[in-house]
Amino acid sequence: MLVCHCNLITEKEIEQTILGLLEADPWQLIVPAKVYHTLAKRGRCCGCFPNVVETIIRVTEAYHAKSSAGETEIVSYLDRVRGLRGQYGRKENEGRQKGHRAA
Repeated sequence: MLVCHCNLITEKEIEQTILGLLEADPWQLIVPAKVYHTLAKRGRCCGCFPNVVETIIRVTEAYHAKSSAGETEIVSYLDRVRGLRGQYGRKENEGRQKGHRAA
């Protein structure tokens, strides 16, 4: 599935990048800018960032569920990420104007 239309980045590429970052440091805080920097891309309209954040959370949860980390460490880490998402971003504001059509 195509996540970023501006840079033509697929969900599979984002997932692989996140897994690579987690292999380097399993407890680092991964944000969309770090994913795009690793892919040698940059956010243009940034309308895809909420979807990238959801992908980061999903892949990180799955990664830590498969690892031997303690359940309390996983929950506190993901709660911290979700708190940042609530603090700095909202789903209804994706960086696009109200009447914007992608296609």
